[in-house]
Amino acid sequence: MKLKGAKIVTQSLINEGVDTVFCYPGGAVLDIFDELYFVQDRIKQVLTCHEQGASHAADAYARISGKVGVVIATSGPGATNLVTGIANAYMDSVPMVAITGNVALSLLGRDSFQEVDIAGVTIPITKHNYIVKDIQELGKIISEAFYIAKSGRPGPVLIDIPKNIQQTECEWEPIPVREVTHHLPDLKKCQSAIDIINSSKKPLIYLGGGSISSEACNEVIKFAEKIDAPVACSMMGLGGFPASHPLFMGMIGMHGHANVAFTTQECDTLIAIGARFSDRVASDRIKFVKGKVVHIDIDNAEINKNVKTSAHIVGDVKTVLNAIMPYIKNTQKPDWIDRCNELKKTKVLKETAHKVNPREILRSISRQTPDGQIIATDVGQHQMWTAQSCSFEKPRTFVTSGGLGTMGFGMGAALGAAVASKERVVLITGDGSFHMNFNEVVTAVTQNLPIAIFVFNNNTLGMVRQWQKLFYKHRFSNTTLDRPTNYEYLAKAFGADYIEINDNNEIEQKVNIAVSCTKPVIVNCKIGIDENVLPMIPSGKSANDIIMEMGE
Repeated sequence: MKLKGAKIVTQSLINEGVDTVFCYPGGAVLDIFDELYFVQDRIKQVLTCHEQGASHAADAYARISGKVGVVIATSGPGATNLVTGIANAYMDSVPMVAITGNVALSLLGRDSFQEVDIAGVTIPITKHNYIVKDIQELGKIISEAFYIAKSGRPGPVLIDIPKNIQQTECEWEPIPVREVTHHLPDLKKCQSAIDIINSSKKPLIYLGGGSISSEACNEVIKFAEKIDAPVACSMMGLGGFPASHPLFMGMIGMHGHANVAFTTQECDTLIAIGARFSDRVASDRIKFVKGKVVHIDIDNAEINKNVKTSAHIVGDVKTVLNAIMPYIKNTQKPDWIDRCNELKKTKVLKETAHKVNPREILRSISRQTPDGQIIATDVGQHQMWTAQSCSFEKPRTFVTSGGLGTMGFGMGAALGAAVASKERVVLITGDGSFHMNFNEVVTAVTQNLPIAIFVFNNNTLGMVRQWQKLFYKHRFSNTTLDRPTNYEYLAKAFGADYIEINDNNEIEQKVNIAVSCTKPVIVNCKIGIDENVLPMIPSGKSANDIIMEMGE
């Protein structure tokens, strides 16, 4: 059948199983939006307040649903406003397709109105990108883009479609959806890893987000139980192993649990599964771990990139674990487990509560919400407190910005998570992060999404202030905010509800009201300016240099 390029876009999206797009229209994509008008019953279109919010929403939608997230924006500033969201998805290995419009092919390279080479801009932060120059290729390109986004190590793909391509007709037939398949690993190449695992007396599993994207959580549990190995999750891996499981140790990394840092030093074998040894985990790459390292990951480029391995297996986590499981010995290690349980008792810090204790708010949220509660965060101290204090029992329930550390991620992410899950979402944000993208509260209200927005309000950029205290002799340069924002008026102006927590005695009751919301609610949590995130392994240091306490 003969279709215009714009209709090929919408029909291809439907063919790929897309049921939701996050978007913001403009001149260069009007033809696509005109076609979207006719498929409103098949593709939900979520109009955000800003393209960056749309990109973060598409990212979170993908994380929660397991599908490819889709965002559509116009040319020029519309396209460049997607860049941070695309980079965030790239760093966190999230499958996303970004569709942008551009000026007609005849106007490219002429500094035309709202012309930007967005394909060139995004080369370093996409798995692949396209400039569509031939209408005959459009359908094939869209099909390829979705396959690339979800195959191998997932990530974002950008398709830039000039306006005349959208308006030109050609013959089009649906292209069969390409399903992702994973090849079984060569067991001969796995033997070294298997031997090291079987001979280990004190193993520790370091679990990353790759286990979640692989849907391998059940396999990880079986594997850990079979070798009697404690499990430490990266921040992106939280939820990939139940927090209530006796083998769960906590979070690994710069602000991970202290017992995990010490366990990493004492283990004789670290088994990294779907993790990439980022600098926030292996800050001192040499001293990070003393024992052997076995690395299982789908991305060959991550093998030996940051930490030297003793053995490795390249492949999809679920496929690899199922392949090697019959060759893994069923062993019990009571002495090692006893030692790990002893380390769990490590005292981290005496919790101060200058005003309201942020950790108690988070523990209250954990107590008063179901195991499958989706929690999203922005970036800063509140993000680390959430990772440390909340118990994540199920995969795809913690949505946060890991590799890029994107302040302003939270509101868009909460939108995408709520749309994907069709359930209540809790957002933990800071006053600094919230001020970056609080416009998306309007989107939440418009879409009638029950999002409980906890703003940890300490009138400062808390994590930066903490570094200034530790390493810059209390020179608080541009971290004290002094913004006269009236959060109650803000909530009312946007159509949201409002709650304020000023005292620790109010926490349980007001958290209960917030997490029972049926519409967006802003919860203003008045925490102290000098609350710190501890423990902390300074950048470039090891567990030997861990900071367990600090003054104000």
